[in-house]
Amino acid sequence: MSRNTTLDQAPRTAPPSAAPLRSKTTRQLVDEALRGLPAAAPVAPSWSHRVLPAALRGFLADLGLWQDPTPQRPSTHLQQTLAVLRRYGWCQSMDVTATGRLCIRGAQNLLEKTGHVTPQARDRAVHYLRLALAEHGVHMQFFAWNDLPDQTFTAVENRLTRAARLARENGE
Repeated sequence: MSRNTTLDQAPRTAPPSAAPLRSKTTRQLVDEALRGLPAAAPVAPSWSHRVLPAALRGFLADLGLWQDPTPQRPSTHLQQTLAVLRRYGWCQSMDVTATGRLCIRGAQNLLEKTGHVTPQARDRAVHYLRLALAEHGVHMQFFAWNDLPDQTFTAVENRLTRAARLARENGE
């Protein structure tokens, strides 16, 4: 017998209050958290979108073996940019962090690389974002404005929403 065990001792158990209560699985908690997000947010790009070059994807599409997402107009692109930031998190000073958070330009890059917007529609969306910033007296590049030390995500949301509204009002 070991020195810590005696014949007259009952087995040791933790009191009921010490046992963790497991009401929901991690998957259920994640699903609940994602349920409130807007449907416009694209899912994370598939393996093929991250690895295959755009030229190869285009060649496969010509053969009928690939279907790229439908590119969106500028107003929808701005709404998708905001949805991406809400879903994956907003950051400053870099396009994408190690944890996957994105700045405005990083979210736009993601959407363009995965085929959700054409470069021309993205340029038009940037034009509307500049107009929305100019309404508040901001005359700098949007990515520099995003990185200002006192910037908040609420301000970013407001400007992206306003830019999308401006684009819609102009039929884009």
